[in-house]
Amino acid sequence: MTLKTAVWLWAVPSLLATFVIGAPTTGAQYVLQAGREGSHSASQRKLHGRFLHITDLHPDEWYKVHSSTEQNIACHRGHGPAGTYGAETSDCDSPLALVNATLSWITANLKDSIDFVVWTGDSARHDSDEEIPRHNKEILAMNQRIANAFITTFSDNEGLVVPVVPTFGNNDIYPHNILEPGPNKILSTYNDIWETFIPEDQRHSFQYGGWFYVEVIPDKLAVFSLNTLYFFDRNAGIDDCAHPTEPGYKQFEWLRVQLQFLRNRGMKAILIGHVPPARTSGKQLWEETCWQKYTLWLQQYRDVVVSSLYGHMNIDHFFLQDTNEIDIASTGSGSSQQVNTRESMDEEFSIESSKDYLMELRENWATLPDPVADKDLDESGKKKHKKDKIGGPWAERYQLTFVGPSIVPNYFPTLRVFEYNITGIENTPTWLDKIRASEAKSSSLPEDLELPQLELRGEPDIEIEKKKKKKKGKHGKTPKPPPFTVPEPPAKGSPPGPAYFPQPLALKGFTQYYANLTYINNDITKDVNEENGWLALLGWNPGKHKGKKPKHDKPKPREFGFEVEYTTFNDKIYKLNDLTVKSLLRLAHRIGQTSDGDSKELVEDYEREDDRYEDDDVDNTVEDVEFSDEEYEDEDEDEVESDGELEVEKKKKKKGKGKKKKHKGGSKNKATKIWLHFLKHAFVSTRSIDELKDL
Repeated sequence: MTLKTAVWLWAVPSLLATFVIGAPTTGAQYVLQAGREGSHSASQRKLHGRFLHITDLHPDEWYKVHSSTEQNIACHRGHGPAGTYGAETSDCDSPLALVNATLSWITANLKDSIDFVVWTGDSARHDSDEEIPRHNKEILAMNQRIANAFITTFSDNEGLVVPVVPTFGNNDIYPHNILEPGPNKILSTYNDIWETFIPEDQRHSFQYGGWFYVEVIPDKLAVFSLNTLYFFDRNAGIDDCAHPTEPGYKQFEWLRVQLQFLRNRGMKAILIGHVPPARTSGKQLWEETCWQKYTLWLQQYRDVVVSSLYGHMNIDHFFLQDTNEIDIASTGSGSSQQVNTRESMDEEFSIESSKDYLMELRENWATLPDPVADKDLDESGKKKHKKDKIGGPWAERYQLTFVGPSIVPNYFPTLRVFEYNITGIENTPTWLDKIRASEAKSSSLPEDLELPQLELRGEPDIEIEKKKKKKKGKHGKTPKPPPFTVPEPPAKGSPPGPAYFPQPLALKGFTQYYANLTYINNDITKDVNEENGWLALLGWNPGKHKGKKPKHDKPKPREFGFEVEYTTFNDKIYKLNDLTVKSLLRLAHRIGQTSDGDSKELVEDYEREDDRYEDDDVDNTVEDVEFSDEEYEDEDEDEVESDGELEVEKKKKKKGKGKKKKHKGGSKNKATKIWLHFLKHAFVSTRSIDELKDL
């Protein structure tokens, strides 16, 4: 990113809530504190159709400016390149100066233009220094300080003006990863720490299991904070989500009841958590029965759930869950569960493990059904002669998960602002209206009230219904009911939900902001001859400035600010019309393609749905990334517009005649332009094109 093209959005000092005492120009760490200044009054708040996702702050009060980034030192001692606002691209945690500056920037630039905040955990440092081990008291104290800072950031003199929905991270507890079933002391303590954020009528369920929800738009939209530590396969304190005594099982029962309640009220939901349900052909983060239930629940409540947002992994990406992989029988406590051959993903996401994971994602995406399969449907949505492979005209076979990059500068600190559709609800009462007026009584479902038991007809999708009919036709028998209550599916004839079709509350796109710490810290002079050895790192990462010395004896940072890294609204390579499942399925399919002569030719005839991309020239869309003519040629071949299946076949035959393609390396790892663009953002613009090509 060149400075000439950077779009800097600076915080105006006179408007800031001051989180630090003076400008952080030395190695000192400052106490999180603040004085509140003006914000929009209750009468001025209105829906903006925007919300903030912030994750993985990892504040470290032991961080020392100009210390070493080496392993077991972790920016706590010695002399080295650790900058005022963090040691970017290293495994060091965040200085408090970075947390303070981030919240101050949010106060000045975002606070008055967002409707709510999702905060997906890990607000304590890692246990990276044997000389300064973590302990429970320190972890809880830091979480209290961060919670207080969030309250200050999003409040006026009367209290919160924007609802904040937090969730647990695996490093917010001690020992990390391990949380025993509730009620327990940890849950009780966080119930106090997050008292301002958790609705009073949700505190009982939170104390019981660490889960709750907030109606961020009263009677319209709720954000569900899931306790993903009870799904996490590295939590030695739990087993699975199949046995009724397990907290994961109980959390799904709670979620089933609450989502049904929202459906009955005509409301929608966003699900958030810390550890995402990442799952490739070889690795996974969740215990398998938890993944199975989650995928089933989302399929059954696809008319209710808007989106799912997570953190933990630090890299910017998304993935798809395939409902064809649902196996209800395997999730029962009394069933003989299939042996799961997937390995657990690495405990912390090193560069090497992230690289392997992204490569596996791409390999999975290469096998996705061609999104033009929806051409096998007529205008009424009925099937033609060919089998529909993507789950109908709205791709309801799949579900979408967004994983946000972190504040902790393993790459560059990052914030994400989503925009959602508020057509027709622009003047609806806000969360603040309800809180300040104290008009409404609690609308939560009483804890002791259960919905009627649901029948087997709630099986997840068209394919399962087909299997039932097929079995009944052959044997005249009805399949055994599952050993748990399967949620009801959407009513027959219901329109697609907001995850699948643009409508009020559906996600339209997002803008991603990042802080270029190399520029802001102003410590390191770039060495054009430096070697790029980051891809070989298997463990601790000391960062791209390892071994370098700061150019100033005393820190001389530039003014802190976030800039736009990219936005889905005008990204001419991603070409996303919105954030519906089908749009991201198309993108995943494109990323999965290679330019190998044997690969299936990608057809983007859906571009005609949005005229704004018809004349786009993609040659100038990626700054600091130069592509060869050969790569452009490959990309063009991957993106051919078509008017139908017959035309596709004609173009395939035509391209196959008299034209030879040149490739470097195997086709599986071909560095197409869109793949490099995806990797660039996955690592938050911290890596050069040559480094990315090495993948």
